[in-house]
Amino acid sequence: MNIITNRLSIVLLFMSLYINAQNKKEIIYFESANPFSLSDIITDLESQEKQQVFGQLITPFDSLNPDKKYPLIIGVAGSMGWRKHHLDYLKMYQEQGFATFQLNSFKSRGITSTVGSQDEVTIAAVILDAYRALEKLAKHPKINKEKVALTGWSLGGGVTLFAGWMPLKEAITDQVSFAAHLAFYPPCFINPENLSFTKAPIHILIGEADNWTPAKPCEDLVEKLSDKTNIKITTYPGAHHGFDSEEPVVWNEKGYSFKDCLFDLTAEGDVLMNYLRLPMSNSTLQKIGFLFCVDKGVHVGGNLDARKKSLAFAKDFMNNKLSLIHISEPTRPLYI
Repeated sequence: MNIITNRLSIVLLFMSLYINAQNKKEIIYFESANPFSLSDIITDLESQEKQQVFGQLITPFDSLNPDKKYPLIIGVAGSMGWRKHHLDYLKMYQEQGFATFQLNSFKSRGITSTVGSQDEVTIAAVILDAYRALEKLAKHPKINKEKVALTGWSLGGGVTLFAGWMPLKEAITDQVSFAAHLAFYPPCFINPENLSFTKAPIHILIGEADNWTPAKPCEDLVEKLSDKTNIKITTYPGAHHGFDSEEPVVWNEKGYSFKDCLFDLTAEGDVLMNYLRLPMSNSTLQKIGFLFCVDKGVHVGGNLDARKKSLAFAKDFMNNKLSLIHISEPTRPLYI
């Protein structure tokens, strides 16, 4: 029995090495910029400080069809940077035959984390990075530019969600679009005045017990947009922020809890303070705006059941949206 087990392990090891050998890795550089706010993009994009950004592209290689183009999934990390559970998804997508692009907005700017500040690298800057990466990768000979999805976690979830907001997208580019958006526990506590979002499918995965980026504003936003937008949400009972990690739930004293926040977003991209109604257009004004509703200290960590289900959902979602395999989805908010 031990001989059989050992031989099987050797076979699996060689299979894994073979699969990895079929993937090609490239570092891709492109020019982006450093807007602080969404309004910087909508009203003053050309004046923003330029920034070189990079990421890692991994493409499959088919020796029988070397000219084949592949659907691509662009991944965006959260405010703690790239974590193992983010990479677990990218590895899963690669094993399914997708190309992946690991966007490195933080490392490109010499930043490791924005927890407790949220102003060194903003959602606006990373949304711009994501579209500039898409423009660059759309010209890559191995990429099918019509089948590119965006996915991200926490801050990256916000990037994924609001990259679909049309006033922002139209200010950045009319040359390319994302075919699908899969957002993990995004900050939904933004109330947009303009409800025009992409027609591409958007799906939010979030934990019911999330006190960093709470589920209720996401559910409210989905309900508000659902008549004209292909947007859905799945909520995991008892799950906290970062539910898809394998780490235990812990208390992060630096993290901002937005459970009592809802900020209005004007059509011009200004996120307004509660009460004072001033735009949080720079770091100082954002800190003042947060004083009205933000608490410090959040729970973050994994939930084994939610992790298993979210990985399975993500696999099916990408196969459905990028490979045209029909898998039915619920039309109402789902608790599982």
